[in-house]
Amino acid sequence: MFFSLAINPVAFSIGSLPVHWYGLILGLGTLAGLLLCIREGRRYGISQEFFMDMLLLGLPSAIIGARIYYVAFKWEDYKDNLWDVFKIWNGGIAIYGALIGAIICGIIYFRYKGYSFWRVVDICAPGLLAGQMIGRWGNFVNQEAYGGVVEESFLRDKLHLPDFIVNQMYIQDAFHHPTFLYESLWSLLGIALLMVLRRQKFVRAGEIFLSYLIWYSIGRFFIEALRTDSLAFNGSSGLVSFINGLWSPMTWFGFEQGYLDPNYGDIRISQLLSLLLIVAAIALIIIRRVTGQPKAHYSDPIVSTKTAAADTVVPESAANTPQHKPLSKGAEPNQTVGEEKKEQ
Repeated sequence: MFFSLAINPVAFSIGSLPVHWYGLILGLGTLAGLLLCIREGRRYGISQEFFMDMLLLGLPSAIIGARIYYVAFKWEDYKDNLWDVFKIWNGGIAIYGALIGAIICGIIYFRYKGYSFWRVVDICAPGLLAGQMIGRWGNFVNQEAYGGVVEESFLRDKLHLPDFIVNQMYIQDAFHHPTFLYESLWSLLGIALLMVLRRQKFVRAGEIFLSYLIWYSIGRFFIEALRTDSLAFNGSSGLVSFINGLWSPMTWFGFEQGYLDPNYGDIRISQLLSLLLIVAAIALIIIRRVTGQPKAHYSDPIVSTKTAAADTVVPESAANTPQHKPLSKGAEPNQTVGEEKKEQ
């Protein structure tokens, strides 16, 4: 008989206050994303304080957006116990909701600082994926956002997963797809892709962020159907058939869709939203290219329209450029220091 070796969701306690792994992991993901933003921002002369302030404003906005999004589609589970709405340490936040909240905050904050929205979100895109990649392990600890039932041999022999993951995927007397792991690995590949893409000279402003939306949404579309806890609604049979048809190649690799209660809904919201984002992002790239709207390339300097220089530092590229020393008294303006010494 197999006994579940579930991880205690409480990492430690400070007096009577429990500290959950979920919160610690989300914090780690946030820190990793921030460091990536700071590192890339330094190349453009944007100070780390700018990104730290962005985080202080953006993180609460993202959490609020994520929770509102989730609760709105799960209102039946919360309407009789409103206090549970605030218990985010028990899980129940949606990445798409977090993205919406962060984007709204970013539009306001970047405009206030005088920076182009597209230029800054391009810098932030790999950091967003890093946060999502690490944050999914919070779902692992909480034993949530998992997929449908699978055989133990599928996890051990086909996926070759270590024991601690296999054991944690034993939930309600059955093994389940580690969809948290699928999405985490997809995000890792996405980070590598964006790192390479943003070094290409043909990339225009905004296209790194739009590529992030495309990449993440493709993975989310296929992974979401494996889950058993998807937010859903009832839609037309034609739309259901269309979405299932697009997902059907997954069956070639031995995957099956997770159970979705037909009384709750037959279209997974995240799948539909993923398709809409993919189409919208591709269309936006094409339209902006055709109209010539993104005049700046990703590699071009980033300049604030505000006169305040508090968020501006010397870019790394400029810092590495040899500077002329100040001329001594009596030297001609066009003389170099070496020439000045010779004449003396």
